[in-house]
Amino acid sequence: MDRWFWIGLGGAAGTLARYALSMWCEERFGAGFPYGTLAVNVLGSFLLGAIGEVAATTALLSPTLRLGLSTGVMGGFTTYSSFNNETLRLIHYKSLAAGLVNIAITLFGCLLAGVLGMVVARRLVAS
Repeated sequence: MDRWFWIGLGGAAGTLARYALSMWCEERFGAGFPYGTLAVNVLGSFLLGAIGEVAATTALLSPTLRLGLSTGVMGGFTTYSSFNNETLRLIHYKSLAAGLVNIAITLFGCLLAGVLGMVVARRLVAS
């Protein structure tokens, strides 16, 4: 039951953080492109890579804390469904090119961010 609580609490925190970052991006960059969803997915990929690396290579994160951070916080923070919906809306209402740009930036940006998160975590933990 303890794990369920921390995953749920982390999910709520991640969801609120996603909403805050998305609204900030929309205010800062406008609503013409899904910058908020892109930002949360890239940042979330970086953080999940870092969390996974720390959990796999050290004893700094208990199994419960790892689940709370990865499944809870990062699960609530990142969002595939918003990415999917916004990409389809770009393709349907703007252009195929805008939709494809969003797909490419999200895919490669998230993969790169995940690797960078692992590398940064590895270097920080090794210090």
